[in-house]
Amino acid sequence: MRMPTVRLAALALVFLAVLSGCTTIGAPSVPASTATVAPYRDTLELSGKLSVTYAKDGKPEASHVRFNWEQTPERVDIAITAPPLNQTVATISVTPQEATLTESGKPPRRAADIDALSAQTLGWPLPVSGLRAWLQGYATAAGGKRFIASPAANSVTTADGWRVSYVSWQDGVPGTPPKPKRIDAERGATGQLDDVSIRIVIDAPQPE
Repeated sequence: MRMPTVRLAALALVFLAVLSGCTTIGAPSVPASTATVAPYRDTLELSGKLSVTYAKDGKPEASHVRFNWEQTPERVDIAITAPPLNQTVATISVTPQEATLTESGKPPRRAADIDALSAQTLGWPLPVSGLRAWLQGYATAAGGKRFIASPAANSVTTADGWRVSYVSWQDGVPGTPPKPKRIDAERGATGQLDDVSIRIVIDAPQPE
């Protein structure tokens, strides 16, 4: 089912970041089954695919988009493209002061934060704040404890009720920290909204 462009745009908020890094030269290799992800990075670039499915009042909805993500310590810029022509349908900028969403041919929309902006455009909660950490292999678990993903510890229920699973990992150099490739996030019914499922596949090469 085709969703309005504004929904496609907000999906890109999910965007978010993936890690890269190498072990110290001369350090022993860490088995992939036990290694945790690399330290969190504030500056990075990536691209990938995002799919979301949900149901409201029993009516199923779904959307599939691509995104390009650029992040610095001061801001995040996201471009959303729609298949099959991969035309840019929206851009999103996030700073500590505000979030701005601009659809093609329409005036920008602004909100104090990205979560509020996604709620205005979608009408259902998109976990944008959480995704910034999740896509790097981190999360805040129930009870406030920090979660760090690895192939051996690949799922967590977050403090705000999302079930996050690291389904697959990037093919990397042996001995380097694993990097997320596919991440699934699910949440049960909230209010009038039925279950929500988000799938992100990071497919861009990651700089070392």
